Amino acid sequence: MTQTTPLHDRTVGQIAAQLPGASGVFRRFGIDFCCHGDVPLAEAANRRNLDLGALESALSALDPAAAPDAPQDTGALIDHIQTRYHATHRQQIPELIELSRKVEAVHANHPEVPRGLSDALHRIWGELEVHMKKEELVLFPAMRRQAADRLAVPISEMRHDHDDHGAFLDQVAQLTHDYTPPQDACRSWQALYAGAAQLKADLMEHIHLENNVLFPRFETTA
Repeated sequence: MTQTTPLHDRTVGQIAAQLPGASGVFRRFGIDFCCHGDVPLAEAANRRNLDLGALESALSALDPAAAPDAPQDTGALIDHIQTRYHATHRQQIPELIELSRKVEAVHANHPEVPRGLSDALHRIWGELEVHMKKEELVLFPAMRRQAADRLAVPISEMRHDHDDHGAFLDQVAQLTHDYTPPQDACRSWQALYAGAAQLKADLMEHIHLENNVLFPRFETTA
């Protein structure tokens, strides 16, 4: 599909990759543009019972000539992914694990305590670190060498990992009541949910840049 194809017929992944600012619109409307970016806009809106007209209006209000959300050159895009997202995850997730353990311990008897959140964060941290190392040591160097003929299998594995990361985000949303702390939440609890929401935003953008922008450059079509 081309950029002249009507918005409702284009996939959310294509729109997010081609239209600066679209990922922010999708986050506002609660549309998964990273792990399920292959869904047409009309279908994505229908799945969430959204007003397609309102969604299209929000997207149409964006400036297609605005600066891209990320570098376009492949090498620069890889650098951006590593510095903006890999480095960020390595800092934010351990901090969230420690904060979650504190909240779960101090508020163990609170009916809305996010019991199990620290375990979920610890699990994704281990999985994500392995995932990022594979990219940094194997996949990204091959992409820099333009070794496209050897990348089908590792890219497929990375996409599978991304699906698992998406399932993790769903789990965190459930545990945190969509990142909404109770009215009597202490500052640590509020900071935990704010940090978890930021992790969601960062991880979705990270996955989007790989799934919808970087990986397709090295995938052949039949």
